[in-house]
Amino acid sequence: MDGEYLVGFVHYLIPLPVVLPLFAAGVKLALGIRWPRVQQWLSVISLALVLVIGFALMLGAYEFGPQAVQVGGWDAPIGITLVADQLSALMVTVSAAITLAVLVYSIGQGMAGKAEVAPLSVYQPTYLILVAGVSNAFLAGDLFNLYVGFEILLTASYVLLTLGGTQSRMRAGAIYVVVSLVSSVLFLIAIALIFGATGTVNMAQLAERLPEISPDLRVVLQVMLLFAFGIKAAVFPLAAWLPDSYPTAPAPVTAVFAGLLTKVGVYAIIRAQTLFFPGQVLNDLLMWVALATMIMGILGAVAQTDIKRLLSFTLISHIGYMLFGVALGSEHGLAGAVFYVAHHITVQTTLFLVTGLIERRGGSTSLDQLGGLGRIAPVLAVLFFIPAMNLGGIPPLSGFLGKIGLLQAGVEAGTPLSYTLVGASVLTSLLTLYVIARVWNYAFWRTPSEGMVAEPGTVLEDVEADDASTAALGPGEAVGPSSRLGDTSTLAGPVVTSVVLPKSMVGATVALVAFGLALTVFAGPLIHYSSEAAVELMARTPYVEAVLGGTR
Repeated sequence: MDGEYLVGFVHYLIPLPVVLPLFAAGVKLALGIRWPRVQQWLSVISLALVLVIGFALMLGAYEFGPQAVQVGGWDAPIGITLVADQLSALMVTVSAAITLAVLVYSIGQGMAGKAEVAPLSVYQPTYLILVAGVSNAFLAGDLFNLYVGFEILLTASYVLLTLGGTQSRMRAGAIYVVVSLVSSVLFLIAIALIFGATGTVNMAQLAERLPEISPDLRVVLQVMLLFAFGIKAAVFPLAAWLPDSYPTAPAPVTAVFAGLLTKVGVYAIIRAQTLFFPGQVLNDLLMWVALATMIMGILGAVAQTDIKRLLSFTLISHIGYMLFGVALGSEHGLAGAVFYVAHHITVQTTLFLVTGLIERRGGSTSLDQLGGLGRIAPVLAVLFFIPAMNLGGIPPLSGFLGKIGLLQAGVEAGTPLSYTLVGASVLTSLLTLYVIARVWNYAFWRTPSEGMVAEPGTVLEDVEADDASTAALGPGEAVGPSSRLGDTSTLAGPVVTSVVLPKSMVGATVALVAFGLALTVFAGPLIHYSSEAAVELMARTPYVEAVLGGTR
């Protein structure tokens, strides 16, 4: 009886990661710019609740298996199905943790520029809609609902990417939208073809019907889905758009994009390969793609002198690790991929937030214009060093544990191609350490020449500032709130350097650093959870039975 009660309770929780952010966004849009403090707390509380719900869904999925809810009471496959299995629950939880931290960071950044009101009208509602889209994508139980989640992401992310309206951001936003629309059109065509071939878009039902269609048609559908998801995941050669798009956005926007949005594509690839197309078909092709993604991404990072672009290329290269685990087609490989996704979301987001602090303290993200930050900002140095070493895979941090798991799975596969990927993984890790060490040496370790580091109070301009008045500000003059509705001041435009970094920004970054360390401290349970998630994904039956039950 207690078990049945808990299962029923979990069912009620499943829609909330989508509903709560949307509800909060609606309230904030209705309030406009009134009661800014109340609105900020509403945003924080809504995401904190999503985090708690994510943990509850993880426990429920682990104890009772996949749980499904039919929205509106329409049974599958007719109605909209939301499913929380171990993978989707983990993704919701990690995404809620990082989006909450980034929200607090962005609030601190806006308040530091005395722009407490302006960001509320556009940024925070759009940000909450983005979170709802991410949660919807993770919990979607049918392909069309997954498509809807992607479109919510596209709409919200375009607004966030172009905040401030400068030429560089509009150009980057245009590239991002065009590439995303191409991906969405391919996905929509694939959905139409799948529906024509099987008569359904329900994921559980597709798991039963796709094996019954022509093998050649099944391969075509698989390629189309992988191509669409590969663009969103930024795998090579479909990742050229990312380094030119993400670094132009405000620091918190870049952080959540880099850390989270590409992982939605990775999640979709994992779901497609395990639920729709199990077996070894196209796995060798995926391994070659993983190899190219690792090597080309990290070589791009080696060539960069700007921290944001450098981290963008390391982001691409480490997507290759996740794709490697999926392509192995084994439980150990899949478990390593799931663990590495959780690790990389956290670490990559943290590093981009730290980069925002570096820009605010040092006046630039260019390595040619930074130096001595280890001496003048030791706390900032520590905040960079820990996640940087984690990204590089230094033991005993979670990055090392995730890579070891993937390497072991590659060795177990025992094929020449898997051994090649193992070697490429080691090389990529070493080159990641090299680029991270170069950032440390230039930005934190070396003694800067006179005038290299911006003085406190310097106003950092975008390439084209929209408000000419900000250009007239002298050293130490803060950027005041704008009278233009929707202007986000320091969140989207000029940043004023400061000796004392805003407490909210530092606190949010410290929280994410601690969260990354927690992945190391609790690596044992997380690895076990990832292994159980992999077993569940490979089995497929628990997911299908949770959704369809007796309706088949």
